[in-house]
Amino acid sequence: MSLKEILPGRLGFGTAPLGNMFRAIPGEEARATVEAAWEQGIRYYDTAPFYGAGLAEERLGQVLSAKPRDAYVLSTKVGRVILDEPETDVPDFGEKGGLFEHGNSNKILHEWTAEATERSIEGSLKRLGVDRLDIVWVHDIAQDFHGDAWVQKFEEARTGAFRVLSRLRDEGVIKAWGLGVNKTEPIELTLALDEPRPDGFLLAGRYTLLDHEHALQRLLPMAREQNVDMVVGGPYSSGILAGGSHFEYQQAPPEIIERVGRLKALAGEHGISIKAAALQFSLAHPAAAAVVPGATRPSRIAEDTAALNETVPAAFWHDLRAAGLISPAAPLPDGA
Repeated sequence: MSLKEILPGRLGFGTAPLGNMFRAIPGEEARATVEAAWEQGIRYYDTAPFYGAGLAEERLGQVLSAKPRDAYVLSTKVGRVILDEPETDVPDFGEKGGLFEHGNSNKILHEWTAEATERSIEGSLKRLGVDRLDIVWVHDIAQDFHGDAWVQKFEEARTGAFRVLSRLRDEGVIKAWGLGVNKTEPIELTLALDEPRPDGFLLAGRYTLLDHEHALQRLLPMAREQNVDMVVGGPYSSGILAGGSHFEYQQAPPEIIERVGRLKALAGEHGISIKAAALQFSLAHPAAAAVVPGATRPSRIAEDTAALNETVPAAFWHDLRAAGLISPAAPLPDGA
């Protein structure tokens, strides 16, 4: 079954910020944000054990466990097992060091074996307070976390997590599986395999207004050829396209700030919001099944919904292309 058949709409809710990414978020604020997503009609929720060492799953579960299970689609990730013991060392998250320093203090086992995959799913179900998952992503087997050792992690996942998830899908325990990564190469490698076969992938930060050239070169043509769908994560490039100051989970460099300034100026000339431009650009590719921006304030959810439905004139997309701010190869909304 394709992701487009599984997902209930084009706008989902990403929960990485609920794991206290960048800042400590009060529990009531987190709960109110999830409730706002529900009230806005969002019925696809994506989370992961890694987000705050289980904190995001716990907070999401506080709300979703009280909703009818058949009324929404839920995805989480494998590759991190949250242990019932405190972390005593400074965790090594590669390029993402300090990302969840305000999250839970539990120790995290980073492992993509078959046994760890089973344990990860069991832990997620408990934290979420649900009896089943719809989609499971294999999380972060890429260069940004593992450097040159990423291929070893990929092989561990290929012989472990991939096979477990394929079996669970074939048995009807889950509806789909794939990779959830911030780099294109692990997905390209997976699509080149004879088996196991993923149903889709969640690509974070690599198909946005600020970064899409690389994905367009190899990955997305492969995905289209194999009818594999994409969920776009991080459509605001860690927040810089939504009024924040982060790009790639760090303070944005001057060249990115300058580029965002040009994008905002052009959006202003056409009387549209930069959020609308960001979301609608990411969804314009034929492989895109949904986009999952994150949020930590209830008001942001209404902004995302409005941005998705905002009318963006074709002239804006033409001007973006003429200014060299997007790739000539990037598909545009409504064939603009």
